[in-house]
Amino acid sequence: MTPTHGTGGLAGDALGTGPGPEPQPERGPATDQETGHKAGHEAADEAEHRAGHPAEQEAELHAGFLAEAAHWLHGLFGPADRATAAVRRILDVGSGPGVASHALADAFPEARVVAVDRSPALLARAEARAAEHGLADRISTQRAERPEEFARSGPVDLIWTGNVCRHLGDQQAALRSLASALRPGGLLAVAERGLPPRFLPRDIGIGRPGLQARLDAAAEEQVTARRSRLPGATSVVEDWPCLLASAGLVPAGTRTFLIEFPAPLDVPVRRHLHTRLHGLLSDLGERLDLVDRLTVEQLLDGDACTGVLWRPDAFYLTAVTVHTARLCRPRAAA
Repeated sequence: MTPTHGTGGLAGDALGTGPGPEPQPERGPATDQETGHKAGHEAADEAEHRAGHPAEQEAELHAGFLAEAAHWLHGLFGPADRATAAVRRILDVGSGPGVASHALADAFPEARVVAVDRSPALLARAEARAAEHGLADRISTQRAERPEEFARSGPVDLIWTGNVCRHLGDQQAALRSLASALRPGGLLAVAERGLPPRFLPRDIGIGRPGLQARLDAAAEEQVTARRSRLPGATSVVEDWPCLLASAGLVPAGTRTFLIEFPAPLDVPVRRHLHTRLHGLLSDLGERLDLVDRLTVEQLLDGDACTGVLWRPDAFYLTAVTVHTARLCRPRAAA
């Protein structure tokens, strides 16, 4: 497991396939009774302007991990010169606002990257981000909603996909579709699951101890319920190396990346946690008892020192596992 520590703010995925609900974060204290609070809100407003969508907020938090993962993938292709020659075309499936696309373009300087997502708004952000970083000539976008559309742009050398398969009814079929887009020798990297974000101590001084664990359990129940309603929903054992092998690929290695921002948190991380809690309350409200709902509402109170925007014990800790596999046989003739 590789730690990625946050120091002095954000290091620089989105992992996600499109826009979910867009809860509007509550404002913190609007008065200037305390200079520190006022300055904090000015910084938060600037952060929201740059990364207002929840997917983009999370992607910014994960940028350091994405850069490290991209360089790890580069090493799986062998020595630097060989890897640079081998990788000329990359797909970032479920690209969101294009943070992973940027990391992949940096790690493979001779490659062209296609950011693939179902959200036109997030693809527009990916295009804008590429232009901001001087990568508009190397990062393009493609809208796709179904797995069979992934290979529409032709064979590629590397596919990165983050948290996409869980949103598709038949995860095994999705992996086969991704595998069909690879050139012989190409690599598929699947970032799925890992450990859910932790951001609260067991006892936060309000409500009942263990709130974080109950939120996680309710979220897992919600995921299971939503998966059962997906078109073509198929239950599989989520053994990713086995699923990749069943897609006709040869597993090439798995690595887990730790993403950590210790307490006390900077404003952008707090703002993301506030947005995340707002979304959890909206999604899981009916699965929580009255005490836990009221506790989350207190955590969302921008004027309270017990709220997540201000409390000194809030932190951010999560882990993302990346599974890789290679296409080692010639592609079947059409």
